[in-house]
Amino acid sequence: MSVTSTKYRAPALEKGLDIIELLSLHADGLAQGDIARALDRSQSEIYRMLSTLVQRGYVIRSSDDDLYSLSLKMFAISQTYPPVERLLELAAPKMRVVTRKAWQSCHMGMESNGDIVVVASVASPGNWGLAMRAGTVIGLGNTGTGRVLAAFRSDAELDELLDNHRLAQGEPEQDPVEFKEHVARIRECGYERMPSATAVGVTNLSYPVLDHEGQAISVVTCPFLERIDQLEVPGIEDVHQLYKSLAEELTDFYTGKSQV
Repeated sequence: MSVTSTKYRAPALEKGLDIIELLSLHADGLAQGDIARALDRSQSEIYRMLSTLVQRGYVIRSSDDDLYSLSLKMFAISQTYPPVERLLELAAPKMRVVTRKAWQSCHMGMESNGDIVVVASVASPGNWGLAMRAGTVIGLGNTGTGRVLAAFRSDAELDELLDNHRLAQGEPEQDPVEFKEHVARIRECGYERMPSATAVGVTNLSYPVLDHEGQAISVVTCPFLERIDQLEVPGIEDVHQLYKSLAEELTDFYTGKSQV
């Protein structure tokens, strides 16, 4: 245990969290004695903590068999601020920071009923750049965003996505076998780097934001444009690292590995 974690411990809070985590594993409930033994605590301290949790509505005590179980309060609290909304709220300012470093635009895309939708977009800080408008529906098979969203999901979910997808404006038909082979390579690589299939001179760099099960809930994409004038800006390898790190940071936040 680190010095910091020792210095700032909150024993009462830890006991309460231990009880909640234990009860989450026992849907049928546990008796007070069972909880005390499982947590190696005295009956008296467990009783005081259980009484508080019951009073606050996090734990229910059955009058029939005197068993304690979790209520739905924590679930209700979690639904008041959905994870995806929190992710988008966090992502927007971080995307602006990275675009200023990279001198390249970026956008975030998600899947909705088979459509690939741009849900956030930040333009390059320079005089020119290529930025997607938020709300735009883009292709599945001909964009880095669509391919990465497809790559990081189960085979059954991928089949469902292909069945539900409606071709976006300008998107060609995809051969399902070739498409699955391509997204399998993306899964191994961890990201997509491809010449744009919609505009000449653009390289799409796309990176997944993953959930606890390794499924892509969103994709961060940079439509990279190479400058050939005298302005010194990061090259494609540096931009790759910037956006890859951004996607990893957002993944850590979504999965609870980081609070920032």
